[in-house]
Amino acid sequence: MDLTGNTFFEGPVGQIEAILREPDGPLSRVVVVCHPHPLFGGTMHNKVAFRIARVFQDAGFAVLRFNFRGVGRSIGEHDNGVGERDDLRSAMKFMLDRHPNAELWLAGFSFGSAVMLWSAACDNRVRALVAVGVPASKYDFSTMAQCHKPKLFVQGSLDEYGLVADLTTLVGKLDEPKQMKVIDGADHFFEGHLPELAEVVGAFIQQIGRDPD
Repeated sequence: MDLTGNTFFEGPVGQIEAILREPDGPLSRVVVVCHPHPLFGGTMHNKVAFRIARVFQDAGFAVLRFNFRGVGRSIGEHDNGVGERDDLRSAMKFMLDRHPNAELWLAGFSFGSAVMLWSAACDNRVRALVAVGVPASKYDFSTMAQCHKPKLFVQGSLDEYGLVADLTTLVGKLDEPKQMKVIDGADHFFEGHLPELAEVVGAFIQQIGRDPD
C-alpha cells in the first residue's frame, strides 16, 4: 500500500501524525527524523528538521518525519522526553515493518536529537546517527550507553542551548566512530547556515555509504 505523503501510524498512546517520503523503485536505507521541542513550537515541519530530511531524501532514503505526542494531530500530551522515546521506537517499528531489509538511520534536531540519543542510540537495529543542535548544555546525557555505530554531531558555534565546549566534552566520552562538525557563526537554529548544515550531513551519508563498517 502506498502511504507516501501525509500518514498516520500507531503509537503507544494512539495515532501519530507523520509525513513519509519514499523514492520510486527499490530502496536499501530508511531514516526517521525527530523534531525540536514541542513546547517551543517544534513540529515535524520545522525548517531544520525539513532540511535534514531533504538531504536524506536526495540520497535515496525513505524518510519519515513525525510529530511527537500532543503535537499536531498526534494523540497524547507532552511527556518531557520520556513518552517521546516510545514515540520514536514506534516510528522505527513502522519503518522497519514497511521495509524489513533496509538499513535504519536516525536523525534529530535539538530536543529531537536528545530523544534519539537517550532512547535509540545503541539500538542494534540502527545503522548510524545524525544529531544536530544537541542541547548539551541543557540536558544530562551521562547515562548514554556505549554506542559503537557511526555518529555525526553538528553544532552551531553560537548555539546557546548546546555550547561547543559542552558538546565537545560529551562527544569526547563517546565510543568511536564519531564526528563533530561546528558551523562557524551559526546559532541554534542555523539561521542563514542551512546550506552548510545540509552539506555536512550529505558528506556524512556519502562517507558511511562507502565505509564497510
